[in-house]
Amino acid sequence: MSHKTSISNPELRQLPSIDTLLQTDTAKTLRQVLGTEQLTSLARRVTEDLRREILNGAFQAENPRQNGDQGTLLQEAERRLLTSHESESATRLRRVINATGVILHTNLGRAPLSEAARRAINDVAAGYCNLEYDINSGARGRRGARTEDLLANLTGAEAALIVNNCAAAALLVLSVLARDGETIVSRGELVEIGGDFRVPDVMAQSGTHMIEVGTTNRTRLSDYLKALSEQTRLIMRVHPSNYRIVGFTRTPSLQELAGLAHDAGLILYEDAGSGALVDFTQYEIAGEPVIRASIADGADVVSFSGDKLLGGPQAGLIVGRTALIDRMRSHPLYRTVRADKLRLAALEATLDAYARDAARTEIPVHRLIAASAEEIGERARALLQRLRPRANNDVQLETVEGESAIGGGSAPTSRLPTVLISLIHKRLSANQIEAGLRLSDPPVVARIVDDQVLLDLRTVEPAAESEIESAILALS
Repeated sequence: MSHKTSISNPELRQLPSIDTLLQTDTAKTLRQVLGTEQLTSLARRVTEDLRREILNGAFQAENPRQNGDQGTLLQEAERRLLTSHESESATRLRRVINATGVILHTNLGRAPLSEAARRAINDVAAGYCNLEYDINSGARGRRGARTEDLLANLTGAEAALIVNNCAAAALLVLSVLARDGETIVSRGELVEIGGDFRVPDVMAQSGTHMIEVGTTNRTRLSDYLKALSEQTRLIMRVHPSNYRIVGFTRTPSLQELAGLAHDAGLILYEDAGSGALVDFTQYEIAGEPVIRASIADGADVVSFSGDKLLGGPQAGLIVGRTALIDRMRSHPLYRTVRADKLRLAALEATLDAYARDAARTEIPVHRLIAASAEEIGERARALLQRLRPRANNDVQLETVEGESAIGGGSAPTSRLPTVLISLIHKRLSANQIEAGLRLSDPPVVARIVDDQVLLDLRTVEPAAESEIESAILALS
């Protein structure tokens, strides 16, 4: 079998060895970046891919007339080695320019951090920090003490606890407060959020037994009352973050649920999803719970996200009664989901802006939401004025009216008027333009609508506009 293969595939005899490939100029350059072990592994994969293509009769060099030539195969292996490295490098975590107009873009890291939050991360990452050390007493301190105190003060809660994300917060609350008992929840609130987070699955994992009440669109207070039993531990209300039920609907208010729960000696827990520390209705963003209002309405425990409307790092924020927070803090599960020093540093700086009433000017999410279509339109027209004299004649640039989105499972029915840059190329399709922008350095992420590539400067920092210009000019 091997004898026939060598006769029918003479290219195999010319295939360079891994050692030969590693001695090329390309490999010597990459060794400084990758190191010997990683480079050797990459060379093996490249060589094996070439061998497989030759055996399958699928190999085709860039210059077909030179197929089978040893020099050509080595050049092809070098080219693939470099291409493979570049492809793998593109998957590393790196900065991108979000020109989609989706403010809390889950795939792009959700909320951009404030300058103060970035400085705080750098400060604690540079060396040691007082993560669990009380400088005043010289004794061991509470992890994230000031951050939790800020959070409690800003929400009007007795106490607060911080974990690594909102799903972990829900799991901790249910595991500690409702395990081996029953949790009552409306059928209309059994949501699935991005990343396969499903409320019923989290409940099952926590060890509580879910009791569904009402229907998808209408749940009455009496439905909760009828479901109460000796096994009931918790009444749970879940905010439908990424969808809305409209029309013939009904659901009890939080105050009504609090009255029912407290009369029965039970705990009322609200999973507020995005949650907010300020009222965003002034920007036509409706339906997002303000956490202080939830606490004032009688919720015993509320959990929400740190990297959505709050505008901070990814974190699960839990606020509520001190006795309940203390139970969660002392539970073994808390240690597995608690926040690290970088997360706490960024969150503290973010919350400090709220405490100083400076969120509107210092936190990027607030600035992006507050930006008017007129402001964005002025920026877009100025960018085109700079770009058109330098752009290829094949590039057509116009401004069009459009809408931005909040994203991140927040305010799904709210849209923000904006002005978009429409990019059309005479020789390139919309998909090719989008790919060209995405593969630029730094990557520019846009959206395609009706065969037009659209760029929304709402989510682009002014300092990054020159990089967008360079990416457009590089389109051939």
